[in-house]
Amino acid sequence: MSKAFYLNENIDKYLKYMTFIRSASPLTIKHYTLDLQQAFELDKNSRSAKNSWTEPELLTSVRLAFNRWAQLSLASRNRKAATLKSFFSWAFDQELTERDLSMQVTCPKVPKKIPHFLSVDEALAVLKTFEEKNEIPLREKVLFLLLYGGGLRVSEACNLKWSDVHVSQKVLRVMGKGSKERVIALPSMTIAVLQRWKKESGFNEFVFGETPLVQRTAYEMVKQSGIRAGLLKPLHPHALRHSFATHLLSSGANLRTLQELLGHESLQATEKYTHLGIDQLARTMEKLHPLGKGK
Repeated sequence: MSKAFYLNENIDKYLKYMTFIRSASPLTIKHYTLDLQQAFELDKNSRSAKNSWTEPELLTSVRLAFNRWAQLSLASRNRKAATLKSFFSWAFDQELTERDLSMQVTCPKVPKKIPHFLSVDEALAVLKTFEEKNEIPLREKVLFLLLYGGGLRVSEACNLKWSDVHVSQKVLRVMGKGSKERVIALPSMTIAVLQRWKKESGFNEFVFGETPLVQRTAYEMVKQSGIRAGLLKPLHPHALRHSFATHLLSSGANLRTLQELLGHESLQATEKYTHLGIDQLARTMEKLHPLGKGK
């Protein structure tokens, strides 16, 4: 007979572990809490109704939960499965269960989506508008160069401080997801524009003013940059970060280097950038393969 599993108490311990030991973000903890409450049908009114569970009861509850989640998107079901696997794996490590129940939870396969990114010509077209139209505020160019030139997340760019920018070394330090700091090397153009912007905007704590730039404002700035350049698809900050990664990779950067620059915890998160357009593959084959040279 399997040992008693005190579900409510163990969920609380797990969430504290993820918060204080694994440094999970408040949003992640919110998702974990919701997923676990839904999986075991816990809510504020019924959490105390049943506390001691057996391992078979836990697995039965999980199977019933996946039946209820059948209409959700693959991505949502995958996240919930990942939460349960993490919770059960932690419980086994803590010797709270006799078996590793995470092995009984299967994550649905989610089709990989190719991130939207700009071609090099499109990126240069956006940059050209900043050079041709003097009425465009310089801070919009700064934002573009941080996202496309440095591969920053929009939240990282909005919260960037001047103390994080090291002009002489041509690098900046950002605090990414999970409170992990990383160093990013910047192109010379980005450094030059940052220096010009600092003189123009004054000596504020944050790069974009006395307070962080509002992300909604950043999205609108990037969107307008795409409209001015005549891009066919709406432009957003994520597309500039994806373009940064794609263009570096296609120019010869290796995945490990790209992983460090993007601040990804796992290499798997970086591998989605290994896509290449069919036209680029064809040109590469024509140029490099012995049979593609017309001999």
